[in-house]
Amino acid sequence: MTISSFFQFVVLGLSLGAMYALISIGYTIIYGIIKLINLAHGDFFMLAGFTAMWAAIAYGVPLALALILGLSFTIAVVLIVNRFIYRPLRAYKMAAFTSTFAVSMVIQASVIIFMTARAKGFPHPAFLDTPIKIGNIVIPMVTPFIIVIALLLFAILTFLVNNTKIGTAMRAVSQDMEMVTLMGVDVERVIAFAFALSVAYAGAGAILWGMRYPAFDPFIGVVTGLKGFIGAVIGGIGSIPGAMVGGFVLGFLEIMLIGFFPEYTNIRDIFSYVLMILFLLLRPGGIFNVKVREEKV
Repeated sequence: MTISSFFQFVVLGLSLGAMYALISIGYTIIYGIIKLINLAHGDFFMLAGFTAMWAAIAYGVPLALALILGLSFTIAVVLIVNRFIYRPLRAYKMAAFTSTFAVSMVIQASVIIFMTARAKGFPHPAFLDTPIKIGNIVIPMVTPFIIVIALLLFAILTFLVNNTKIGTAMRAVSQDMEMVTLMGVDVERVIAFAFALSVAYAGAGAILWGMRYPAFDPFIGVVTGLKGFIGAVIGGIGSIPGAMVGGFVLGFLEIMLIGFFPEYTNIRDIFSYVLMILFLLLRPGGIFNVKVREEKV
């Protein structure tokens, strides 16, 4: 592998990792607050991107407005799901966890019925296809664009969690929900905001994903959602910085595997799952060594 090729793979790995990290954040926000693994999270990722794409392609909605519609619609859906499904089942851990699988299936089926089952190309600004040339290195503009946007979103999230009232409330609820309730904090409002925030970041990841890869279909959230979950586990589920780092690490390692061992491209997904198993066995708290509180079900 030449130096220029290595640099290209590094940038591609960071770009993929940035998108994984945006999905990982959603898993870790919800788990950190209510200790729920939301199996439908990948489908909310898909729903945001697919709705935006469908609005732009099928109805000619301007791209910027279509992106806003996709995110807004998906946030509305997750708030409804939380209010009428997750919230009533929250006290029953296994039932709540199982319901996330059912929600996942409903979202996929709904998109297929009301939109389409076919993969579609995601519309994006033409300037993102412009190649960037640095010596022998050539990368499309969209690759560094994804990294920059993701880092900006991470900075915004870090500020929100650490320097705002709602962020303080989220951290307090994650530590002791009962005590915070006695102090007069509207816990349900905080949880609803957490769901909206998790889906907003997943939706941002979906939009960036659609701009980077040519096809977007109703099943894209399955594997991509799992990769986001793996990133959260690698970083330390429950830790927002861990989710960021874990997503980047996973994306980077996947691309490096392809770069150094192209003959093993087909086992890329297997590599990711094995990596998660190794972390669970050897360092269950992830890179940030998060202490996971066990819950009875």
